[in-house]
Formats: sequence, structure tokens, C-alpha cells
Amino acid sequence: MDLQLYIPKKEDGWFYIKMMTDPETMAYNAPWFPPDGCIPDPEEEWEKLLASWIGNEDKRFYAFLKRTSDGAFVGDVNYHYNPRQDCYEIGVVIFAPERGKGYAKQGLQLLLDRAFRVNRIPKLRNSFETDRNAAYRAHKAAGFKEIGIVDGCYLFEITREDYLGEA
Repeated sequence: MDLQLYIPKKEDGWFYIKMMTDPETMAYNAPWFPPDGCIPDPEEEWEKLLASWIGNEDKRFYAFLKRTSDGAFVGDVNYHYNPRQDCYEIGVVIFAPERGKGYAKQGLQLLLDRAFRVNRIPKLRNSFETDRNAAYRAHKAAGFKEIGIVDGCYLFEITREDYLGEA
């Protein structure tokens, strides 16, 4: 595995801003932030993320994916508790120029290890549009189970027991 989780510091925000303002990276987000999915005012969003996510692992976790061979950031991963669903939801974003290198699967594996082994999270879920084939393959490869399709989105889930092979 050529990636590691990296808890970003304030000065690392340039990478978050770079990803959030890149139309190719953020295209998946276009339905919520038309026309190109890019996040408006990413500097302010970075400050909010630092204040509310970093150091709050009981309810939220956020990390960059850092390539060990050269120290480059290639994406980010996160989970957060959703009280309406009574579960933790995840996210993974790979910076567009770094896609197609297996980093989504590696990032998911690192996130699962962190959530299940370190933070003892009981269950993780993710949902995304049915036309996102690379995301589908990465989730299946990481061990997620497809549990349905809701409103044109796959719903994936994995439990700590399934991941760790516990009975």
C-alpha cells in the first residue's frame, strides 16, 4: 500500500482548496453545487472543517490520503455520525489527476482500519449515484455490501464484525 492517513494541519489547507475548486475532481458534486460541483468559498469551508472535524473522532474523522513514496496528497477520506440514520457515513474523494491508480480502494481500506480497529465504529455506510462505476468497484473491493438503491443512488454498508471477521 502506497498511502497513509494524514491528519491535516491548518497550513495544509491549500490541498483541500485545490481539490474543492477543481471541476474535474468535484464533478460528482454538481447536483448539489451547480454547475461544476466546486465548493463556494473553500477557504471558509477549510476553517470550518478544522474547527469541527479535526480532533472530534468520537463523531467525526477527516484525513488526507498521503502517498508514502513522495509525500504527495492524493485525496481525502472521512466519516461522520448521522443521527437520523443511526450510523456513520463515509466519504472519499480522489484528486482527479490521481484517479485510476487504485487509491480509492486503498483509501477506503485505511479508513475502515481506522474506524473499526482504532475508533471501534460499529457500522459504516455510503451512498452515491448509480453511474459512478469506479466508486462502485472500489467499495465492493474494500468489502462493502450493496444493500439497495434509493433515489438513484447505491447504498453500501459494512459492519465492524464483517470487516474484522468477528462473530
